[in-house]
Amino acid sequence: MKAREIMTASPMTVTPVDSVRRAADVMRELNVGAVPVVEDRVSNMLRGIITDRDIAVRCTAEAHTPNCFIKDHMTAMPLQTVHPDEDVSRVIEKMERGQVRRLPVITPDGVLVGIIAQADLATKLGPTQPREIEELLERVSAASVPTETLAPA
Repeated sequence: MKAREIMTASPMTVTPVDSVRRAADVMRELNVGAVPVVEDRVSNMLRGIITDRDIAVRCTAEAHTPNCFIKDHMTAMPLQTVHPDEDVSRVIEKMERGQVRRLPVITPDGVLVGIIAQADLATKLGPTQPREIEELLERVSAASVPTETLAPA
């Protein structure tokens, strides 16, 4: 199975100059914990990701206003990413190695085409590969470092 078969295609995005409030609104509306940050909505070039944890730790805890820019609080590139044609075993490997819960799916030239979350793996692979999914969840959840801030290895 390939990444494109399990990813959420065309995810909602924000830009670096959108407000943190906008990112939080998107997260609430979609019931997600992270939103990809793209250069602009035309090019869809991935620039980073903003998570609910980024908002809590980098914005709220430091007493910033919700109207400040995403670029001041997001995790910027380089991030762990995968290409649409990568095998799902590679997706799992990258999540485990980077201890991340989400992987943006990008084309070779950096255009965001999707995102894969642990939930995608659990719902699409869980019935056929329950042991692998259980091990992935254990290893990533045991991380003692922020999950979205690791650069690729």
